[in-house]
Amino acid sequence: MKFADKIKKTLCITMSLCIAVFAVFCVSKRASDVLDLSTDTALAAVFFTMPDGDFESPKSKENVVQKPKKSNSEGEKEQSGEKISNTVVNTDEATYPVEEIDLSSDTKFYDNISLNNKTSYTVDPEVLLKDGLPFEIADSREVQVLIVHTHTCESYLDSDDGYYYESFYPRTTDNEKNVFAVGEAISKSLKENDIGVVHAKTQHDYPSYDGAYDRSFETIQNYLEKYPSIKVVLDIHRDSMTQENMTRLKPTFTYQGKKAAQIMIMTGHDSSYTYFPTWEDNLKFALLLQNTCESMYKGMTRPLNFGDFTYNMNANSGSLLIEVGTDANTLSEAVLSGELLGNALSEVLQNS
Repeated sequence: MKFADKIKKTLCITMSLCIAVFAVFCVSKRASDVLDLSTDTALAAVFFTMPDGDFESPKSKENVVQKPKKSNSEGEKEQSGEKISNTVVNTDEATYPVEEIDLSSDTKFYDNISLNNKTSYTVDPEVLLKDGLPFEIADSREVQVLIVHTHTCESYLDSDDGYYYESFYPRTTDNEKNVFAVGEAISKSLKENDIGVVHAKTQHDYPSYDGAYDRSFETIQNYLEKYPSIKVVLDIHRDSMTQENMTRLKPTFTYQGKKAAQIMIMTGHDSSYTYFPTWEDNLKFALLLQNTCESMYKGMTRPLNFGDFTYNMNANSGSLLIEVGTDANTLSEAVLSGELLGNALSEVLQNS
């Protein structure tokens, strides 16, 4: 080999070594600087750096509460028609916060009524409430109330721990753990107050979620035909509010030292794209129930939600949709609110 070639080869090797040393230095420096993470996490971050230089964290730990794992079964999932166990067994699973909030309003629209009016209609509660109930209760011992659940499988947390697990799935076919249990609590209170009630057990959102409102409307019509005395139809749901940082919100009030889930009464309005001929009567009933709930149990209600929708409330003049808590409330909090709602509804039907 010629001397010049040897020099050239030596220079190439030397330059390669220099580049390698420089690369190691840059990697080490990047690892120590990335997001001020711990040494192990920073080193891992280097390997999650994207080709364009953007950092992709393995999993953000911001606002994640780490708690000791405990055995916790939350029923069954429904996924594509399959029942999947929701038992938590991973001791390293992340948890996220649950934040307790009060969504009742100190600003009353009229008397004890707070109103969220999303329509173009100007609500005059004094005029709407002066005549009392928009329907007549002849004999309360007959079946006056139908309770249904369009989304029967909506469920709640098992316990009030201030956090939920990443795998938490707030739906179950177990009627002892979903909104059906809330309906049972409402039904029990009505019966104790001598109000005739029937509670539909049909799960309209399982195995298919799509078309649930069509199926529940059919159920409602069948019961109205079977029991012509029915004046009130309550579709009981639970809400869901999750912030961008994965914090779930639970609207709560206190009754006799116990936490209960706040409720939101909904009623609709006739518009160019809805058919709701009895909407004004439904609004009257909603205002009466809202006022009674808040008068009997201060802090129980969120503002009444009045908007351009039907959600099957055009079934009759006493149909309402009521959200009882959110998926971050516990089942016991929601059931307690169901009991109180049944008492308030009894008061409206018997004394309005």
